[in-house]
Amino acid sequence: MAMIRSMLKAFLSESKSSKHILWFSELSSQDVSLVGGKNASLGEMYSNLKKIGIKVPNGFTITSLSYKYFVDFNNLKEKISEILKSLDTKNINNLQNIGSQIRTLILKGNFPPDLQKEIEESYESLKAKDGSYVEVAVRSSATTEDLIGASFAGQQETYLNVKGKEALMEAVRKCFASLFTDRAISYRQDKGFGHFKVALSVGVQRMVRSDLGSSGVAFTLDTETGFDRVIVVNGAFGLGELIVQGEVIPDEWIIFKEALKKGFPSIISKKIGNKNKKIIYSKNGGTKLVGTRPDESIVFSLSDEEVITLGKWCLKIEEHFSNTYKSQPMDIEWAKDGKTNELFITQARPETVYSEKRKHTWEEYVLTKKGEKLISGIAVGTKIAAGKARVIKSISEIKDFKKNEILVTGSTDPDWEPIMKIASGIVTDKGGRTSHAAIVARELGIASIVGTKTGTSKIKSGQNITVDSSSGTEGIIYDGILPYEIKKHNLGNLPQTRTRIMVNIGSPSEAFKNHILPVKGVGLGRIEFIITSEIKIHPKALIDYPNLEEKLKKQIDEETLGYKDKKQYFIDTLTYGIAKIAASFWPYQVLIRFSDFKTNEYRSLLGGGNYEPFEQNPMIGFRGASRYYDPKFSEVFRLEIKAIKFAREKLGLLNIVPFIPFVRTVPELKKVMKIIEGEGLKRDTDHIRVCQKQVEDCSHLRIYVMCEVPSNVILADKFLDLVDGYSIGSNDLTQLILGLDRDSEMLSAIGNENDEAVKISIGNVIRKCKEKKKYIGICGQGPSDSIEFAKFLVENKIDSLSLNPDAVVKTMLIIAKIENNV
Repeated sequence: MAMIRSMLKAFLSESKSSKHILWFSELSSQDVSLVGGKNASLGEMYSNLKKIGIKVPNGFTITSLSYKYFVDFNNLKEKISEILKSLDTKNINNLQNIGSQIRTLILKGNFPPDLQKEIEESYESLKAKDGSYVEVAVRSSATTEDLIGASFAGQQETYLNVKGKEALMEAVRKCFASLFTDRAISYRQDKGFGHFKVALSVGVQRMVRSDLGSSGVAFTLDTETGFDRVIVVNGAFGLGELIVQGEVIPDEWIIFKEALKKGFPSIISKKIGNKNKKIIYSKNGGTKLVGTRPDESIVFSLSDEEVITLGKWCLKIEEHFSNTYKSQPMDIEWAKDGKTNELFITQARPETVYSEKRKHTWEEYVLTKKGEKLISGIAVGTKIAAGKARVIKSISEIKDFKKNEILVTGSTDPDWEPIMKIASGIVTDKGGRTSHAAIVARELGIASIVGTKTGTSKIKSGQNITVDSSSGTEGIIYDGILPYEIKKHNLGNLPQTRTRIMVNIGSPSEAFKNHILPVKGVGLGRIEFIITSEIKIHPKALIDYPNLEEKLKKQIDEETLGYKDKKQYFIDTLTYGIAKIAASFWPYQVLIRFSDFKTNEYRSLLGGGNYEPFEQNPMIGFRGASRYYDPKFSEVFRLEIKAIKFAREKLGLLNIVPFIPFVRTVPELKKVMKIIEGEGLKRDTDHIRVCQKQVEDCSHLRIYVMCEVPSNVILADKFLDLVDGYSIGSNDLTQLILGLDRDSEMLSAIGNENDEAVKISIGNVIRKCKEKKKYIGICGQGPSDSIEFAKFLVENKIDSLSLNPDAVVKTMLIIAKIENNV
């Protein structure tokens, strides 16, 4: 029986290889050599995923055999070979001239009559129910394109809204010619692919009326950091080409896979884009660019329900293209039909940048000196580049570009690739994370910042600049060449430690890039950092919005685009920030501290001057728990609780553990706990077991307190009766035990965590938590700055140390050595 099946498979394969036309239903992912990666993936999905609910528009492929037939019929091989003899890809004028000659030859070619008849008859089969011709997308699919290790963004052409036989044949001819675009010739030469060992297939697919709806792309990992537990969806109104061209900044949603698999609508980030234009159908075929309606630019291009549907489809596509041994991240294109409101998948291919990187090596770029900030934009990747800028506003100027310069331009398309390959960095005015410039920068592994808006006007050719995309989602361009270092960490050979090593995370934008660290959770996630980096507005100003002066209202409106309810903006933005941190280190505990701004820090937020008093010593003033039950601030605290509750219960991030900072007295803690429980966050005391079993029990809500006031040490018994553990804040605890102002340079040499009084206090607290079977950890620089202090903590059997990201690897090695000697 097995032999019969094998013979049948061989027969079908041989039968396929002799055909000029194959329908999607006849194809599988094994047919790359015949129809190219793009079309093979379409066939695989149409044949196997349509039956489980994933909608793929029907179509057919003109196989690579047809391309070869066309070349032979017109005697093109010898003519093209002769032209290529003088090719010099490093000479842009030479490359452009040779590419133009070859494309002209192909465009003048004729189709063999039998091939033309077969293509036209297949197109007839796609006719609409009323007998009229349908609009189709005509896409090139090279036999090397979209293979792992052999991919480059947009080498060949695509033609949209093609209608009628004559228009179809012309589009197919143009696709054949696009195998010899300048960038494709250059790419093959660099990769060592023979120009005639690569063939071209053309996909003809029914169009989705996304010109009346929306479209975009989705990746089943974060393309900047390689974090593969998320799906990143980008979208804009109209056809999707503007996203790739970088002409719009698209809407973006991030979905957490692990919670999605469990049925949670787990959108953990959501940002509205700058969608001021779109591409729609042109009346006589083809497409045209128009402005979006005012209402379209301030609303999302998909509903949350549609995003979740797309997320589920992306999961199924990734699972289908993966194998037993290796997950295969995917790059997926989608479209929403504005007539029927249906979603469709129009393309899918392997993601070819991060999926091939070594996951046990962590490379960290760090600026060692800050300079004058020129502009900022969207960071692509996590690298730094410094050098001479070259501003190029038109493709006609690319011959002026020199190797290792930093390209500064409005936006890029595939024709720019010859100079992008020799650039040390890229800066664009337009575009988002899925624009052409961003995609190519990732593949080249160079620093890039897109969507700066004013890069070409603020930066001058010949100016020395530093492009820093290493610090999260915001990239910054500095004036001058700034020093930086590259730290390389081998994560594969690190020792395991008995003491749990956790990490401190500030801004949510840092979370994804640090997911690779070999830590067991987050020991300190700060809500105030999320407010500073993401919200930027004093929460009371959002609550009091209707009563504010018009000037302040206008400023707030600019930051809260799409939100009429400003309180909801605060809750949503805070929820997404918390969720990104929690998702990055799932399933381990992620400790999120309620806000601990001092009054002077709160005052610096937009509108903050209206609400914050001036204090002589804010460090021991109106901060921490004391704010939470105060009538002037308690509503803000309730919004923070709502955000944590939503992230846990609605988004499925049950590994979030809230904790309370700067609690001065036991009655104060009781007041705060009453508010927390009143908002529906209740400790699951019946199921919380020994604190060390944090992974298995992370779904059961715990609440911790920062141990940073001497009363927390003295009355540890009473405090711990009300909560599930302590996280030691050694900085504040040290200053309050020793009577120091930690901001005073004059007192900095007097004492630190190694002071005997501090150590006795911390040792007592650790023992008390052990007695009561409560969690005890520490967050702060102390253990990484001082081997003596780290040794003390390990000897006292603290549960966990939470460190800043740059200290994790170094400190793990130290802790392992200490544990071996204890």
